[in-house]
Amino acid sequence: MRKNIGIDVKPPEGVCDSPSCPWHGTLSLRGRVFNGVVMSAKSHQTVVIEWGYHKYAPKYERYERRKSRVTAYNPECIRAKEGDKVMVAECRPLSKTKHFVVVAKIGEGFFEIKGEEQKVLMKEKKSLSLEKKALGKKEESKESKEESE
Repeated sequence: MRKNIGIDVKPPEGVCDSPSCPWHGTLSLRGRVFNGVVMSAKSHQTVVIEWGYHKYAPKYERYERRKSRVTAYNPECIRAKEGDKVMVAECRPLSKTKHFVVVAKIGEGFFEIKGEEQKVLMKEKKSLSLEKKALGKKEESKESKEESE
């Protein structure tokens, strides 16, 4: 495994034998590096990364929200899932649309980008937190019943 890939990130704990992995293979990195959120991980070894930015609209003297999406190779040693915050780096073309590779997983769970697609993730996140609260209330009610007896 290479210790230095040219970017100051921690190496992954997993192991893979893919030649297209920057850590365990021979893939060299160059060009741009971005942080983004995994929007889709449905394809085999491919993830869709999205990040938002602001662009100034001089006509209206305001900023508009925009987003960029790229497809990236997802090595087996990293295994990024939907909602994970990741760092991607540019590399040689791996397929017709893949010119980036996931280098590190920055955070796990649901990270939000303001936009239409994120409403679904936000609803899932809220429903998970509501379920946890409901379980906590059930446990409290059981304890109070036992104390009263």
